[in-house]
Amino acid sequence: MARSNNFGNRGRGPFRKKEPEHRINENIRVPEVRLVGDNVEQGLYPTRKAIQLADELELDLVEISPNATPPVCKIIDYSKFVYEQKKKQKEIKANAKQTVIKEIRFGPNTNEHDFEFKLKHAIRFLEAGEKVRAYVHFKGRAIVFKEQGEILLLRFAQALEDYGKVELLPKLEGKRMFLTLAPKTVKK
Repeated sequence: MARSNNFGNRGRGPFRKKEPEHRINENIRVPEVRLVGDNVEQGLYPTRKAIQLADELELDLVEISPNATPPVCKIIDYSKFVYEQKKKQKEIKANAKQTVIKEIRFGPNTNEHDFEFKLKHAIRFLEAGEKVRAYVHFKGRAIVFKEQGEILLLRFAQALEDYGKVELLPKLEGKRMFLTLAPKTVKK
């Protein structure tokens, strides 16, 4: 009787070699490809001939557009191509603006001094181009003061109308009533 070796998930562990994103060289299984590139004559080629051309140039045949009929391939250095792709993705990610939302918490019976203090913080956040989410948190039986909370948030929004615009009017979710404000002009 043959014994089975149970050495875990073969080929599916953390050290498994990652499959390439594109089909390259012998992994291209179609009979004919459209070849594009810098130092080759563009046109339709049998896959074998295209692989031979890539070998002669000591480069890889890479399937760029697999859904086209016939698939579009390019003769390039694959590792350099992957490096350039990752570099572009990283650059796109770095240039994407992250939206920052600052939260300001009130109680339903917040006094005037605390209101003014939190108002100054909100003005600073909005001038810096950040969104502000103000909320009134109702503890225990304080939920009976939800009208007071709504009035407080509306007064807060009115005080900030020169710096930001209301994105979301006061809305009660559970024990919190939210108000969201976005900056009017984004600082560069």
